[in-house]
Amino acid sequence: MLQKTNRQTLVEQVALQMENMIESGKWSVGMRIPAEPELMAELNVSRNTLREAIRALIHAGLLKTKQGDGTYVCSSSALGVVLKKRVLRSDTLQTLEVRYALEREGAHLAAQRRTDDEAHELLLQLERCEAAAKRGDIDQFVTADIQLHQMIINASHNEILIEIYSHIGEALHDSITSLTRYEVDADFVAMHRQLVEAIVAQDGDRAVAAVHRYIEESKDVITQDEGEQP
Repeated sequence: MLQKTNRQTLVEQVALQMENMIESGKWSVGMRIPAEPELMAELNVSRNTLREAIRALIHAGLLKTKQGDGTYVCSSSALGVVLKKRVLRSDTLQTLEVRYALEREGAHLAAQRRTDDEAHELLLQLERCEAAAKRGDIDQFVTADIQLHQMIINASHNEILIEIYSHIGEALHDSITSLTRYEVDADFVAMHRQLVEAIVAQDGDRAVAAVHRYIEESKDVITQDEGEQP
């Protein structure tokens, strides 16, 4: 038998208000939230209620406390925390499969919906990736590569897809870094140029094919590496 749902407690209401400030960007990631007296006055709650709400958000992974310094925002949403933890528990092949699903659709939509300004910015970002690869700067390439893929997803103008991808971006960093130990070569970089040029040309099928090529290449690299392990 279904039971009546309980109304939110005061602590839950306060935690929700604080979560909304984080998700709206009023409290950005890395920011130290206001001190207790200021929050107590703003939210019109007691110290105990406020502390319980903060503890709930710390447990959810949105806030973290630095001893003697204050409480900081460490994630922009609870969804981001969950996705990041899940990606970090997955192996590289599973992560690639998720990337393929998201990046394939993102590339297809971006080819249809990108603006002229977005096309220009994608070409500039591609040049940054190519320059880092030419220098052999793996760290800079990884950073530029993640930014490039996020820009492509942003150009899809699908807010849900953008949010999901942005939340797993940090967790993808380790996966992409491990892959680029092997594959930052001319062919791999060329696949990214094919992808960007297809989006600029608004050729969705060609963009999807480019995503397929570099994901399959990455899978082959992983498979070969595992086969060489003793």
